[in-house]
Amino acid sequence: MRYVSGLLLLIGLGLSGCTQEMQNKLGRAVQNWTGTNGVLDVYAGDKLVKRFIGIDKISTAISTQGSQPRPYRFGYGILDENQNLKADPGEKKVYFEFSDYSTSYIFYENPRG
Repeated sequence: MRYVSGLLLLIGLGLSGCTQEMQNKLGRAVQNWTGTNGVLDVYAGDKLVKRFIGIDKISTAISTQGSQPRPYRFGYGILDENQNLKADPGEKKVYFEFSDYSTSYIFYENPRG
């Protein structure tokens, strides 16, 4: 137990010397490693038009030449056709992408999952 406490203290001290961006990257890496149960709600105005569930992560597309981010995000999730936050029979895992410019969206952890 003392070994684990010492290790956690060293990790905490190491992270305190990192920039905020590096801490965010490390946090995302840990979260991706442990898994999440994300939900992506996509809106048209104030109306919910699509919901994807069971998402591990959403990625930012990167330029094929260079390292510039592209203005869209993508991922994989189950298309929740009836928007009940459950994977029902017939609802399948799909690839999705959405633009930074034209879409209102909310990404969050599934409260029912």
